[in-house]
Amino acid sequence: MKDKIIEAVTPQMQQEIERVINGMTFIKNFRSVTAEEWYLFLPGYQDPRTGGAAGKAIVHYDLYGNRDIFINTTVILDDPALYQPNVHPLVYAVADELVNRLVGYADTLLAVHAGENSYDAEYRQ
Repeated sequence: MKDKIIEAVTPQMQQEIERVINGMTFIKNFRSVTAEEWYLFLPGYQDPRTGGAAGKAIVHYDLYGNRDIFINTTVILDDPALYQPNVHPLVYAVADELVNRLVGYADTLLAVHAGENSYDAEYRQ
C-alpha cells in the first residue's frame, strides 16, 4: 500500500506567502526605553477602518542586559481576511518573518492576534 503525502501548504499558498513576505514593509511608530511599536504593511491587506497598515508589532525588551528575560513580541493583525483559517500558514509566515527582522535571535515570547489564527509561540536561541 502506498502512503499518501499531503502538503500542508499548497503551491498557491506558498506563492501568496512569498508575495506578501517580499512586499512586507514596516515603519517604527513609537519608541520608549523598553518598547517599540511598528506599523506593518502587507501587500493586498489593510486595516478596514482606516485603510492603513494591516497590523502592528509591539516589541518589549530589556535594555539593562538581563539575558535571562525573554523579549515579548505582540503582533496584532487588523485585516479580517487574515482571520480566515485557510490563511493560517500566511499569518504564521508573516509573524515568523517579523520576529526574524525585528528581534533577531533573542529569546522571544510571541503572541499573535489574528482572529481564529491567533497563537502563542516561544523562540529560543
